[in-house]
Amino acid sequence: MKLNLLGTVAVVSAGMFGTSAMADCGKVSITEMDWASSAVVTAVSKFLMEQGYGCEVQVVPSSTVPALTSLAETGEPDLLTEVWANSTPAYEGLLADGKLVELTNVLSNGGVEAWWIPAYLAESNPELTTWEGIMANPAAVGGKFNDCPSGWACDIINNNNLIALKAEEGGLERFQHGSGETLQTSIAAAYADKAPWFGYYWAPTAVLGKYPMVAVTVGEYNAEAHTCNGSVDCADPSFSAYPAAKVVTAASQAFVEREPAIAELMKNVAFTNAQMGEVLAWRLDNNASYDEAAVYFLTNNKELWANWLNDEAKGKLAALLK
Repeated sequence: MKLNLLGTVAVVSAGMFGTSAMADCGKVSITEMDWASSAVVTAVSKFLMEQGYGCEVQVVPSSTVPALTSLAETGEPDLLTEVWANSTPAYEGLLADGKLVELTNVLSNGGVEAWWIPAYLAESNPELTTWEGIMANPAAVGGKFNDCPSGWACDIINNNNLIALKAEEGGLERFQHGSGETLQTSIAAAYADKAPWFGYYWAPTAVLGKYPMVAVTVGEYNAEAHTCNGSVDCADPSFSAYPAAKVVTAASQAFVEREPAIAELMKNVAFTNAQMGEVLAWRLDNNASYDEAAVYFLTNNKELWANWLNDEAKGKLAALLK
């Protein structure tokens, strides 16, 4: 199936490169954040920009904090995909300064961030669904908190929350994974062995669809505490749960002015949690690349993404839309 999908892309691409369309749009730099849903957004967007609008697209591997820092200091990358705005204090400042333009809620249902244990562990030890229950017996969750990689916004927030809760003093070690893939793999491995697991994850993801997890009740959302916890300079962390996440695509102001047609396209590129979850589950089950996952989405959702395009781009992608 993957070969058939890639063959479709090759046919469309071959038809495009011989046209003058490549001059329609200039160079575009776009992030590929180091987690699966963002990488799918980037792959889908890249395909549409290249094949529908003739852009020369440069994919920039990154994560939230470095990408925003780079944009603030250099004006690049042009496009930032899947920015979890509520977890990134610098985001609102860049908007206010006019350096950043919010284009759309790329996850239209919003995102979910929480601390989780596997459903089988919640069933056998229901007391572990609360923070108090975990701290009464840290060994029951493996004695560690599985955390996100360095450079992610949740890295700073989770660390400050754990400091506020005195987790280490209570016998719970923070274990920081080196990548989103190893964090994902740790959940799959725990499920395979029905082993203890406790840590951070988010939705929509294939992982939470494939491996049922239960959110641990820790405390309420506190806006002031959450803002402080998002900074490495937070002097006095206090706990806050994650708010319902606003997840956006954003662009530099200069890019919006330079490439208005692409800015309009990216205002339309949005996925429900169910749509993204389906693509991610397919990718996981088929051991597929992000490009293959993008083609899977494009092949199975033609009516959706056709409405994202302007008329000229629809004409260029007519063969794929049949």
